[in-house]
Amino acid sequence: MVLSSSSRVSTLPKRAIRLSRGLATPSTLPIKDCTSITPPYPRLLKTLDQVRDVLSKGSKLTLAEKILYSHLRNPEESLGGNGGNGKIRGERYLKLRPDRVAMQDASAQMALLQFMTCRLPSCAVPASIHCDHLIQAQTGAESDLTRSIEANKEVFDFLESAAQKYGIEFWKPGSGIIHQIVLENYAAPGLLMLGTDSHTPNAGGLGMLAIGVGGADAVDALTDTPWELKAPLITGVKLTGQLQGWATPKDLILHLAGKLTVRGGTGRIIEYFGPGVPAQSCTGLATIANMGAEVGATTSTFPYSDNMRQYLHATGRGPVAQAADEAAKQGFLSADEGAEYDEVIEINLSELEPHLNGPFTPDLATPLSSFSNFLNTNKYPTTLSSALIGSCTNSSYEDMSRVASIAEQAKAAGLKSKVPFLVTPGSELIRATVEKDGLQDTLESVGATVLANACGPCIGQWKRDEHKGEDNAILTSFNRNFKARNDGNLKTMNFLASPEIVTAMAFSGDLNFNPTTDSISTPNGPFKFQPPSGDRLPPTGYSAGDLSYAPSPSPTPKPETEIAISPESTRLEILEPFGTNFASGKGELPQMTCLMRVKGKCTTDHISAAGAWLKYKGHLSNISENTLMTAVNDENNQINKAIDIDGSEDTIPKTMQKYKRRNEPWMLVVDDNYGEGSAREHAALQPRFYGGAMIVARSFARIHETNLKKQGILPLWFVDKSDYSKISSHDKVSTQGLANIMAGTSTSDIVVLRVEKPSGQVVEVKTRHTLSADQIEWLRFGSALNYIGAKAREAGSA
Repeated sequence: MVLSSSSRVSTLPKRAIRLSRGLATPSTLPIKDCTSITPPYPRLLKTLDQVRDVLSKGSKLTLAEKILYSHLRNPEESLGGNGGNGKIRGERYLKLRPDRVAMQDASAQMALLQFMTCRLPSCAVPASIHCDHLIQAQTGAESDLTRSIEANKEVFDFLESAAQKYGIEFWKPGSGIIHQIVLENYAAPGLLMLGTDSHTPNAGGLGMLAIGVGGADAVDALTDTPWELKAPLITGVKLTGQLQGWATPKDLILHLAGKLTVRGGTGRIIEYFGPGVPAQSCTGLATIANMGAEVGATTSTFPYSDNMRQYLHATGRGPVAQAADEAAKQGFLSADEGAEYDEVIEINLSELEPHLNGPFTPDLATPLSSFSNFLNTNKYPTTLSSALIGSCTNSSYEDMSRVASIAEQAKAAGLKSKVPFLVTPGSELIRATVEKDGLQDTLESVGATVLANACGPCIGQWKRDEHKGEDNAILTSFNRNFKARNDGNLKTMNFLASPEIVTAMAFSGDLNFNPTTDSISTPNGPFKFQPPSGDRLPPTGYSAGDLSYAPSPSPTPKPETEIAISPESTRLEILEPFGTNFASGKGELPQMTCLMRVKGKCTTDHISAAGAWLKYKGHLSNISENTLMTAVNDENNQINKAIDIDGSEDTIPKTMQKYKRRNEPWMLVVDDNYGEGSAREHAALQPRFYGGAMIVARSFARIHETNLKKQGILPLWFVDKSDYSKISSHDKVSTQGLANIMAGTSTSDIVVLRVEKPSGQVVEVKTRHTLSADQIEWLRFGSALNYIGAKAREAGSA
């Protein structure tokens, strides 16, 4: 299927972008030891040869397939059968060997607590920890960082001690955002990396597969357990033409999100190709890959290009570029000519205009030329209350140099930002280089406040006292804009845009302002912005900045290190293994009570809130107090309200606690794309902690469905989505047919639910499962970790 997708032709005056400077690759950074960060190309190419032997003769592979299949542990096991002619995409489960794991400080806590239960002396693959999520934006970089380090000392001490014990690279608070640091230090063409954050695909900007997962999936890689992934479908996006005027790579992905919606990429890898790809900067491609998470994509990738090569050299990774060059010559880092995609979307970059997406969902895309009408039609606020740029999506040197060109124009016209204008550098490397090249001074001179090198407001780490409980609109260059995500205010409307559009509109303060066509009144007459310009790479090279934030490469494990967890801590808690729901030996789940039916959009932010709750990421008992606290109950249309069997009404987590105290198994009925958003495995851990045994959905987001399986919760899909309303709170629900699936005597994917109403009426509802053979064992043992532990003990006694 081919979808032709384009926007109105830009009539903006063109201004030459400084390509001659952007194409140079000066670097003041020393060449790094690239031993642990260069993909094992000889092994990958050898495995790919084995793959071609297994597949039918003459099979053409996409780039995504080449990278995935070259990381198979056993090509015959994953791809064999039917003479190599069997369907793979969307059907087969691939057992993979990832090259690397990256973890941010909030999710690393639970990942490491789970890894500790495996009792291994070190990690099986290179790994890194990045302290970026726990730093709250308030007044400015230095004071915010100092205050946040003090407030989160016990968590940072825990993470650093675990890093020392197991040989993990530890990036200290202030070093920057995980995804920017990975792009600058670890990403490499053809690599397969797992990251405990949904925006891990950002690294795909360097022509690799970077996949966001929960901590239990990360533990698979860290323990050399095969990591399992259902072979994704491949959506091809063909880019033609060239970006014009104000249009940026951010506008491309905002536009595409509007086409695909938040569910359109689920179970798919997005692979970009065509003549429009090579012209994009490496960091621009990273922006596109980053927001692929917003359409549910497993990840996104691009063929190896000269811009990637230049970026590797500029960041001190020349040896990686040289190895990639050789691999590319052998056809590894691009799709085979004639490779087929499951869907192709064509976008003419020459016809793309800036977009603004929102509010409250990242797929509500509006072209800039229509934005004023969109606001007025929906009676949304038209006064801008804050402008924020940076975050992992748009904090490269190119982004900062282009917004600085806008700030220079505004400064020359005597303008200053009319609203709080907050800038988040992506890393210490970017911050130091921006400072060196005078870009920070330019931004601050027009009213910008530069925040710490951290996630900050993008993930809710923003102490914002203004507009509490009030309707207000903000513009950000972030990637996600769910209700209350940024400042805790359900009424704050976050419109996502490029950093260039956000910056220009900050000088107007009016959302009706179109910087591509409109003027701003000044004492010297009307002022109109010219399109931004900038450098893709710093003209005189990157500045490393404060090297004390960075770890030594490939540290040696120190097994004598004591893990820093206080028994009295309210922030950290040793994990106890979950029990199994199959202890009786029966293959059916015990009869469950339906706790509630969840209505509408329910993201991982709804299931396990971030913001102030981030401090409890390492303490399952405490963080579970927020479970589903912003979810809507379909039966009473109230937020965070559930009714117990005795008729008493309470919050959802308090009701769950009552079920747990009674040792009464329960289940949930949920709506479409349940669990979209971040890779937050707490959204699976918390219901499991309170005794949840099964969740039945109209549909699931990929990462969350896997996380539920990992923690021993059975996720089922309604065969008929209209059956959603057939199960209500207090119904008694039993599974039928699951026992045969668990025993391996049935190949059917159907599980029938027997639903007994309080009135005595019985209805049957058909659902389907997506369990692989290994995932059935996770369920049987109570969790994936329990299963890994049992196999390790069995191997040890053999």
